[in-house]
Amino acid sequence: MSGDGLLKLDTVTVRRGGRVLLEDFNLLLRPGHATLLTGPNGVGKSSLMRVAAGLLAPAAGTVERADAALADEHLALDERQTLGRALAFWASFDDVSATPGLEAMGIGHLADVPVRMLSTGQRKRAALARVLASNAPLWLLDEPANGLDDEGCERLEKGIAAHRIRGGGVLVASHQQLALPDAETVALG
Repeated sequence: MSGDGLLKLDTVTVRRGGRVLLEDFNLLLRPGHATLLTGPNGVGKSSLMRVAAGLLAPAAGTVERADAALADEHLALDERQTLGRALAFWASFDDVSATPGLEAMGIGHLADVPVRMLSTGQRKRAALARVLASNAPLWLLDEPANGLDDEGCERLEKGIAAHRIRGGGVLVASHQQLALPDAETVALG
């Protein structure tokens, strides 16, 4: 990506199902910063996250992004594998170890458990561990606190803070409170 931003959305229009959710939307996320997307269900937060990740093309406008890691409602881990092996698969793309992500999210003790056997909260922690272990400078987190207990939220907040200190940026869409000091809040809808 050119310039000093990690994510730039320039006059982006987002459509889903023939309906315009967002029009002429602009956003610039710089290293060390966080942006929190808020708004009611159906306003386009998740669709905007998919556009930012490159999984959904904007109806209009341009998107520039650094390498990104996305955590959304899709686990993106092989259910047949143990958690450790499933996370190691993704970590191999970044030439890193999955262990720091497992430990950061407090699920290192589950490395030998098949992904299909994880509880809802453990699955959410696993999805976040995948992002935390990545080398991606841009994290895209769609409802990251869903299914997390208080300890899981605290671990996530610490991971985000450490990422930002290292110069990473975070775009978060959430209905739940997360400690994101100095984050820009963008209310959609």
